[in-house]
Amino acid sequence: MLVLVLGLAFANLAFSNEHKPVARNPEDIRREYGSASLSRSDLEADPLAQFGIWFDAANAAGLVDATAMTLATVTEAGLPQARIVLLKGYDDRGYVWYTDYASDKGRELAANPRASLLFYWRELERQVRISGSVAKISAEESAAYFHSRPLDSRLSAAVSEQSRVVGDRRELEDRVAELNARYPNGDIPAPANWGGYRLSAERYEFWQGRTGRLHDRFCYLPGGDDWVIERLQP
Repeated sequence: MLVLVLGLAFANLAFSNEHKPVARNPEDIRREYGSASLSRSDLEADPLAQFGIWFDAANAAGLVDATAMTLATVTEAGLPQARIVLLKGYDDRGYVWYTDYASDKGRELAANPRASLLFYWRELERQVRISGSVAKISAEESAAYFHSRPLDSRLSAAVSEQSRVVGDRRELEDRVAELNARYPNGDIPAPANWGGYRLSAERYEFWQGRTGRLHDRFCYLPGGDDWVIERLQP
């Protein structure tokens, strides 16, 4: 009986500790950086090439969601908005992602076709900020990517009126089921209101965490035929 009582007491204590909220002051939460450094001599003359080196390193390190990037836009009222989207391609024309053109970000980009991207690779203690103008990619490019997606992703994109209010999840699931029944072979047409955007880079910033918060920061700005590289204070 004593063993049973003690066992129950320890079990209750463990359950209590497991579910007890941990109160932490954000001011007390900190960690040190310093796994790497970044010097002017390390940088490529072309920021696209420099991005490619860091992007490849993030993927080689096996980072989860290495393609995730914060997309920042501005409403017509001047209110900044940010959300995570996934990079789906990049080259000398710019950086591509896909979404619903009638979504919040689509309407914001229609009113003000400029944006900023932020990549944060925590394990490598690196950030990349890229800003510039934004335009839709061609309908052919968007359709090609749409048809390359898994069936569930195509169904979701086709039925969702992104950012609009919906009564409940069941309504969305019913739409998916209906569309799936309508196209049993999975040949769902690419929605006219869904597709890609491309940001043409006008400014880059590369950030490498360092000890004592004396981080390394470099920005690239257009300078005629070349890019001007400047070190920024942390």
